[in-house]
Amino acid sequence: MAKDRIHKINEEVRRELAGVIRELKDARIPMMTSIVAVHVTNDLSYAKVYVSVMGDEETQKKALAGLKSAAGFIRREMGRRIDLRVTPEFIFELDHSIEYGAHINQMINDLNKKQ
Repeated sequence: MAKDRIHKINEEVRRELAGVIRELKDARIPMMTSIVAVHVTNDLSYAKVYVSVMGDEETQKKALAGLKSAAGFIRREMGRRIDLRVTPEFIFELDHSIEYGAHINQMINDLNKKQ
């Protein structure tokens, strides 16, 4: 029962967080920034946010720095949008799974072209 509740909270936070990030006016955060996953702790005090940013390493670092600097605003905005007892503190981490998937897809396409 508790796992289902946390799973629903994770998905709701992910969905709303994507909307909040789209509305940010920080030039360091590109439009190609995606929220891959969110893991909220059982006590709702922290939420680890996995972010994918398309671009080079410098762009990714700038985007992560922009998200970290806007963490207070993001937390306040999320508190307004979702009805939770406690609004979690957000910890942003880069996720490279989308880039990895694109790389694997490119390798498969290259193999198919050779055959």
